[in-house]
Amino acid sequence: MNSKDVIRRSIENNDKIAAAYLGDLTDEELLVRPVPGSNHIAWQLGHLIAAENMLIGTIAPGSMPKLPDGFAEKHSKETAAIDDPKAFCTKDEYLKLMKEQRAATLAALDKFPEADLEKPGPEKFRSFFPQNIDLFLLAGSHPLMHSGQWAVTRRKVGRKPLF
Repeated sequence: MNSKDVIRRSIENNDKIAAAYLGDLTDEELLVRPVPGSNHIAWQLGHLIAAENMLIGTIAPGSMPKLPDGFAEKHSKETAAIDDPKAFCTKDEYLKLMKEQRAATLAALDKFPEADLEKPGPEKFRSFFPQNIDLFLLAGSHPLMHSGQWAVTRRKVGRKPLF
């Protein structure tokens, strides 16, 4: 097993956990805020999709599918407080976009030279993610950074704990 195999396995395992958290939630429940001031899942999904597109597109230019026009802007820090359902996608739309981005990330990983994984990452990310490998790992683990809020949202809407 090489570095790419480990990254791929980590991404795939993290995706299983994220899918479990999202699996039975409705479009309406994606807009529930677990506590005042927290981000609802709909916004978080858009943020995750836009971030993965940008991160992997930075280290593997041209590898990521184009997002719908205005998508990243609709899920920016400035829009995190919006609760209007019309401002967000449906769960199915988010899951479709996540799947497309993830497939492109894994394809970019496959094509990425193994030796380049240990090279310094882009300067703008280097203080937190010093090497290219760190950005691939971040793309895979980023949803789990948000899943704590998803678990609390699930409890708030009456779902039982999963894990």
